[in-house]
Amino acid sequence: MKKIGFLSFGHWQDVPGSSVRTGRDALLQSIDLAVAAEEVGVDGAYVRVHHFARQLASPFPLLAAMAAKTSTIELGTGVIDMRYENPLYMAEEAAATDLISDGRLQLGVSRGSPETALRGSESFGYVPGDDETDADIARSHTEVFRAAIAGAGVARANPQMTGTNGLLAIQPQSPELGERVWWGAGSRSTAVWTAEQGMNLMSSTLLTEDTGVPFDELQAEQIQMFRDAWSEAGHEWQPRVSVSRSILPLIDDETRRYFGLRAQADSKDQVGHLDGGLARFGRSFIGEPDVIAAELAADAAVQSADTVLVTVPNQLGVDFNARILESIVKDIKPALG
Repeated sequence: MKKIGFLSFGHWQDVPGSSVRTGRDALLQSIDLAVAAEEVGVDGAYVRVHHFARQLASPFPLLAAMAAKTSTIELGTGVIDMRYENPLYMAEEAAATDLISDGRLQLGVSRGSPETALRGSESFGYVPGDDETDADIARSHTEVFRAAIAGAGVARANPQMTGTNGLLAIQPQSPELGERVWWGAGSRSTAVWTAEQGMNLMSSTLLTEDTGVPFDELQAEQIQMFRDAWSEAGHEWQPRVSVSRSILPLIDDETRRYFGLRAQADSKDQVGHLDGGLARFGRSFIGEPDVIAAELAADAAVQSADTVLVTVPNQLGVDFNARILESIVKDIKPALG
């Protein structure tokens, strides 16, 4: 059976119709939704990380609070923009959060996406060198982070304090966390790189390339290239693959009022420009649960992945989203195989 998780961007805005008016609302409701999702049988609670925006930004306090209130649901990110991260401090936070959760942390990391701030990561102190790109910084930070959570020595010991002059690792350590790091890949070539590096693959509702084929087929090709590269690399464990989908079952008058008119307009892929190039955006799945189940059963990428992350309209509140997630678990998930 595939795993189903929810993915929340954690938007908040003090406008009519929003149940999430403040940053406090967004944080506390994210915790409550993780609890509610676990109760209805959802497998994962994931949060998106954005800086300089009214969205979730600092994931580890939130994930630790989710962990303290739940017992079985996976807790993750989709994704952390590694350009902004101090990799050693992040390694300490991630290990502590994973230990609090008893090994339920699933860390999605990547280069990030277009953002509200110009050169925002430079404000955090991470300025590219003359020959460096933003992607270079993200990948180098990830390399240091992964080495640190794997127990590599990173600081010279003080002999007066320790009796040795060897290298010290960050503490605490959570030994199995390294196999639960995912890279958010937006292209087929990046998926191949992800496999070569030994990370799980996280693929979203857009790809930063377009070959003219439907989104699910292009994404399925990306997944197959990842798996082929993984086998060729000879890693000793089996990776996981997730895809994201916008899934909105129409189950009552309220869901029909909010989303019924969007069902036809959002039922096709879109192609547009992103970061100076063509990108293909996946369709939304809006309709009766049995219709959505049949459509997802025919989605090549959903069938290829082991985990489906469902983006939720978090500003409509915990109860609304819990009802949607319960329908997805009961009415749609069984058809996915």
